[in-house]
Amino acid sequence: MAVINRRFRGKRRDYAPGLPPGQYLTTDFPVLATGPTPVVNTDRWSMSVTTPDGLGTRWRWTEFLALPQQQMTVDIHCVTRWSKLGTTWTGVSIDTLLAAAGVEGTGGYVMAHAFGGYTTNIPVADLVDGRAMVAHTFDGRPLPPEHGGPARLLVPHLYFWKSAKWVSELHLMDTDEPGFWERGGYHMFGDPWREQRYA
Repeated sequence: MAVINRRFRGKRRDYAPGLPPGQYLTTDFPVLATGPTPVVNTDRWSMSVTTPDGLGTRWRWTEFLALPQQQMTVDIHCVTRWSKLGTTWTGVSIDTLLAAAGVEGTGGYVMAHAFGGYTTNIPVADLVDGRAMVAHTFDGRPLPPEHGGPARLLVPHLYFWKSAKWVSELHLMDTDEPGFWERGGYHMFGDPWREQRYA
C-alpha cells in the first residue's frame, strides 16, 4: 500500500506547514451536510467513472476494495473556517481509478456525484498525481456515515466541500460546470490558501 504524507499549499507551493488564512485549528471533526445523512449499505454502494460521452466503468464494494490501496496523511480545511491537521485516510487514488477505467487524459474536469444528489466540480489536474482519493477509512477505522461513509472523495488541498461525501460517480467533462454549492455562489475552485470561499 502506497503511503503519502503531504501538507498542500495550493498550486504555488506544496507541503507548507500551518493554517491557511482565516482558519482556526480544531481537534474535533465537525459534521456538516446539506440534508439528512444517507445510510448507504456497502451491498448497494458502487463507484463509477464516466466519460463525457457517457461511457463508464463501475465497481461494487468488494471490487473497489480489491483495487490497489493508498494511505494519505493530510491536513483538511473547511470553508466554515475550521482546519484539522494530520488526518490519515485509506482508499483508492484517483490515478488508480482513472487507469483502471482506461480514461487517463479524457476530459479536463470532473463532476463528482454523491448519493443524495450532491455534486461538486474539480479540475482533473487537481485529482491526479497522488493528490486525491476515494477514501473508505479514517484514522484506521471505517468511515462513518456522518463523514461520508462508506466512501467519500478526498481532495485535501481544496476546501472540504470539494471532498464529496457518499461519492458514487466521477463524471469526466470537457468544460467546467458548477456543482451544488458552486451554483449557490461558492468559488469554482476553492483554494484555502487564496481564501477562495465565494465567487
